[in-house]
Amino acid sequence: MFSFLTKFLPTSDLLAGWLILDTNPLIGFLQGLVGACGISVLCSLLRVHLLIEESWKEKYNEGTSDVRSSRTSMRAKHGLFGILQFFFVTGILAIVGSRVSSLVVLEFCLRAVSGLLTAGPDSKKFLQQLLVQSQFCLGCAISCSLHFLHEGASQRWLSLLLAAALSWYLAKKAEALLHHVIALYKLHSSQRYCGICISLLTSGCYLLPMLCRTMIIAFFVAVLAAVSIINQQFLSATEALRFWTPLTICYTLLVVYMQEEQHRLPSSQAVLNAVAVRLGGLTVLMLTVGRWADVFHILICFLGEASCLIPNMDLLDAASSQDEEDFTNYARRNRRQTPRTPVKQHQS
Repeated sequence: MFSFLTKFLPTSDLLAGWLILDTNPLIGFLQGLVGACGISVLCSLLRVHLLIEESWKEKYNEGTSDVRSSRTSMRAKHGLFGILQFFFVTGILAIVGSRVSSLVVLEFCLRAVSGLLTAGPDSKKFLQQLLVQSQFCLGCAISCSLHFLHEGASQRWLSLLLAAALSWYLAKKAEALLHHVIALYKLHSSQRYCGICISLLTSGCYLLPMLCRTMIIAFFVAVLAAVSIINQQFLSATEALRFWTPLTICYTLLVVYMQEEQHRLPSSQAVLNAVAVRLGGLTVLMLTVGRWADVFHILICFLGEASCLIPNMDLLDAASSQDEEDFTNYARRNRRQTPRTPVKQHQS
């Protein structure tokens, strides 16, 4: 009995492997940086979308107090805390191996598809909640996609450096757009003299569908990369079957359980419970068919999920309370009914 239990304990020569990264530290850091920038762009555009909805509610439903409190909390998230959170997520994504990142991506895609199929009339609200919950999973998706696309390249650090620079630029532009909307959207949309705010006023209803299409493309590529990365670990079809069978069964049951929990509990509590159940299931699976390094990386994923979700719980609560269909219909109707006025010539 004792000898059976000792088979599951890491030996001294395996303990050092827990802290060994899958790739070169520079490569891992650049992949994590691109993933963190993708998360930053997603959060900024989601906040822009929700602020546009809140501005519409303030104008037509007299929801002034809620909008002010939400804008104040959004403004407080920028600064030193935001920078520390960004680089903490970058470090987490750099440490987590490509194998565990692939598992996180596959688990999220299975949960997203099953959730959308069972959401029913609340599919739009569920979609916004899913986008908020997908932050760390998006970082893992970008990381494993970059690992797959650049595998075997002799100078992949140079390509990743270019990707990191472009993603940093996009993240800064998205953050600048968020600052502009928080500070000036209410004034500019009423006066109609700012091109950015007029574009958001007339076409803001297309921001969420654009985000959804982008996420679908990103996760589609990530799923292909994840399946390829995981299948590289197996030498025979028997080993692959031994891995995929419990993964499919366990997560089918987990998805059913989490869908029932989300209907009973408040949104924020249901999300935190779902994260614990998901990563706990991955931990049990890795204890059965994985390596000890994978178990360590999954434990690191707990920190990554927490660093993405806990600072953005206000974003999740706002997404849960938005009436997306009413806002979309209003925005499209307003865009059709707004008369085209000639642009005023400003004299210097």
